[in-house]
Amino acid sequence: MLLTATQAAQGQGSRAGLVMMIYFVAFIAIMWFLIIRPQRRMQKRHEAMVTQLKKGDEVVTEGGIIGSVVHLADDRLTIKTAENTRVVVARGKISRVTGLEPEKR
Repeated sequence: MLLTATQAAQGQGSRAGLVMMIYFVAFIAIMWFLIIRPQRRMQKRHEAMVTQLKKGDEVVTEGGIIGSVVHLADDRLTIKTAENTRVVVARGKISRVTGLEPEKR
């Protein structure tokens, strides 16, 4: 009788462990689809946008500076913000390209 009670308790413990494992896997899957996957997708779109920049594009920086691209380098670009004002900005700090139709972005 004691032996069967011990075996039953061990069976209950393994079921509880299995249920906890299922909850853990479900939690990881939910986090992947709600947070990690959309963030990666947004990062890839930003990288594609930054690599496709060309002279004459009107851009907005993360700091809110608006200007048009006049010179491109590997990791930097120069934007013209006013008649005689040029600003050198890191490529990664460009937040968006303006002046394009939404379907062309």
